Amino acid sequence: MSTPTAEHVPGLASADGVAARARGLTKAYGSGETAVLALDAVDVDIVRGRYTAVMGPSGSGKSTLMHCLAGLDTVSAGRVWIADTEITGLKDRELTRIRRDRIGFMFQSFNLIPTLNALENITLPMDIAGQKPDEQWLRQVIDTLGLRDRLTHPPAQLSGGQQQRVACARALASRPELIFADEPTGNLDSRAGLEVLGMLREAVDRLGQTVVMVTHDPGAASHADLVLFLADGRIVDEMARPTADAVLERMKRFDVVRATADGSGRPPGTAPAVFDDGAPAGPEPRGGA
Repeated sequence: MSTPTAEHVPGLASADGVAARARGLTKAYGSGETAVLALDAVDVDIVRGRYTAVMGPSGSGKSTLMHCLAGLDTVSAGRVWIADTEITGLKDRELTRIRRDRIGFMFQSFNLIPTLNALENITLPMDIAGQKPDEQWLRQVIDTLGLRDRLTHPPAQLSGGQQQRVACARALASRPELIFADEPTGNLDSRAGLEVLGMLREAVDRLGQTVVMVTHDPGAASHADLVLFLADGRIVDEMARPTADAVLERMKRFDVVRATADGSGRPPGTAPAVFDDGAPAGPEPRGGA
């Protein structure tokens, strides 16, 4: 199933081209009878200037999809492009250069260097590459993320939300074509998590960035322009203009199918919605998605 590439939804960030795409993307771990098919011939387009969330049950392949699109993992079959550059088959040095110059990363762990202050952590990738930041762009990123009065503070003197803001600024500082965020709110409380989701939204709306976020949280996914749903290594559905309730309803359908498949005997509509962290998702929402 391919995602739309050209349609522009009024009120959303401009969709000028495709930032990343994959055709027939397949990823298998192991071989023979013990092989696990994590991705099964996935076709996907990531629209430039949009905020895309990727969701699915645990083991659905969502993190594997992000890692393959970002060049962090090799593919078993198929092809992957960053804009017009095909990255499948590139040597490690070429892949490293593309990840450094064209892609920004945010992870559940902040990965900040404790001996450096916030500003030094933000510019570290460019410092390592021997590049000078665009000072005007750097000031805009810092001000957008509200870090101006925290630049001289080491990570130990920053809250969790502030540390993730620094990690986001580091991802944005080189003005990458794509930002990949893997469960960026996973280690944060609800308030700090909302701050991070808001700043990713601002990165798209105010700074013109392209964000791809893997999450298991319907509330987090509701900040995106488009949600892609994975199951068993395939994109099985998508939702534009998502709301938390609509995403939750869609995710609960996966749980019903899985409960039926594993022989639990629960009739449709009665299976409890359980996500990756094992917590019940709450009462059944009414109305269709």
